[in-house]
Amino acid sequence: MSSAIPLNVGIVRSAAGTADAPKRVLLAEPRGYCAGVDRAVETVEKALEKHGAPIYVRKEIVHNRHVVETLRERGVIFVDETDEVPNGALVVFSAHGVSPAVHESAAERNLHTIDATCPLVTKVHQEAKRFARDDFDILLIGHEGHEEVEGTAGEAPEHVQLVDGPDGVDKVTVRDENKVIWLSQTTLSVDETMETVHRLRERFPLLQDPPSDDICYATSNRQTAVKAMAPECDLVIVVGSRNSSNSVRLVEVALTAGARAAYLVDYAREVDPAWLEGVRTVGVTSGASVPEILVEGVLDLLAEHEFGEVMPVTTANETLVFSLPRELRTARS
Repeated sequence: MSSAIPLNVGIVRSAAGTADAPKRVLLAEPRGYCAGVDRAVETVEKALEKHGAPIYVRKEIVHNRHVVETLRERGVIFVDETDEVPNGALVVFSAHGVSPAVHESAAERNLHTIDATCPLVTKVHQEAKRFARDDFDILLIGHEGHEEVEGTAGEAPEHVQLVDGPDGVDKVTVRDENKVIWLSQTTLSVDETMETVHRLRERFPLLQDPPSDDICYATSNRQTAVKAMAPECDLVIVVGSRNSSNSVRLVEVALTAGARAAYLVDYAREVDPAWLEGVRTVGVTSGASVPEILVEGVLDLLAEHEFGEVMPVTTANETLVFSLPRELRTARS
């Protein structure tokens, strides 16, 4: 079942860049929270309601500064590793997923765990385990050091090699060119990932594709919306945090697709008024871990600078919803 229904984009062309063109905002739809992020944040909120503060979360539950700071104020303690959690306490694993070694470490310390891993990340984990059992070399396309990559690679460390973009292809070695498959981090640029796959296939013509797309529907949908509006934009503002891979990719996609400038901000206060000088059309979007209140703040700021006309640019309608982890399902209203 598809999670995205193609819709009419509906951009009305303007004399962008001319002095008499009206100031306007093109607002990307879809944007903001995806189903996996919504599930992860609600998991922590429901855990707080059920168990009370403090509760522990390994790493950031999602990569958004506002979300993390808000939860911290409510009594969530974010830690880097499970050995920072008191014996027997409750710890939530983030949406990005963890390796089996992390689960084992938590069990050794009698921690009560709730796994908020996005189901689409879990799917990639299952693929890694399956192809490792079949003794494939697994080429994992992703960014070195990203938590999702560490979790996926940890499922089959003897079989997984990280390929960090097209420039990493030349470093790859495989045991048997007949048994090679690629998987990917879910939050990558679709175009860059396919460029990496193309270069891998030039080296390994029998390279197999994953059973289904690994890049998540939300990442792909947000990039598609940005591609649709970017050619009309003098400026694109992406709301998102700098450690959010999918948010950073949106800036890159906007520039590649024709936006004259693009910037990433966590909050409206980070928008430099100088960016708006001579600008008639501003595109606005947000990464998949960004609450809508932060986008509203940017729109309010733009309205103060006479960008009062807001035109939605709709490329898909997202309907997918994920159930909470089983430990919390009875607490869901």
